[in-house]
Amino acid sequence: SITLTRYISAPRELVFEAWTNPEHLLHWWGPRGFRNTFHEFDMRPGGVWRFTMHGPDGVGYANHVVFGEVVEPESITYSHHAEHGTAVELFDVRVLFAAENSGTRLTLEMTFPTPEALRAAVEDIGAIEGGHSTLERLAEYVATM
Repeated sequence: SITLTRYISAPRELVFEAWTNPEHLLHWWGPRGFRNTFHEFDMRPGGVWRFTMHGPDGVGYANHVVFGEVVEPESITYSHHAEHGTAVELFDVRVLFAAENSGTRLTLEMTFPTPEALRAAVEDIGAIEGGHSTLERLAEYVATM
């Protein structure tokens, strides 16, 4: 698994709103240099989020997420699947929003089904660096809300 944490200088309700409202999410989701096209977004247990991440090189990466538990403003769980959700599940995610001082301690946990899948995420697609970049973009965006 990979666990990333970041302190964000904003109340957790605001950070949760930035994560769960597609109008906000569209502005910061993904590593720096990426942009997104959202095709479907239904954040509720069993709901689906389908989107394409467009890399700086112009390549589009299809994503399919199925939400598990959504507990406002505390946590979100989801499973990230291969394109269209027809292939093997790639990884599970749990996002925790903890009130800390006047801000939010965000914890992002990604759990992979095999050591090989974890290695590929870290070495081939840069999941750790990309995750940190994504959380940095979230913190920057929340500061403008």
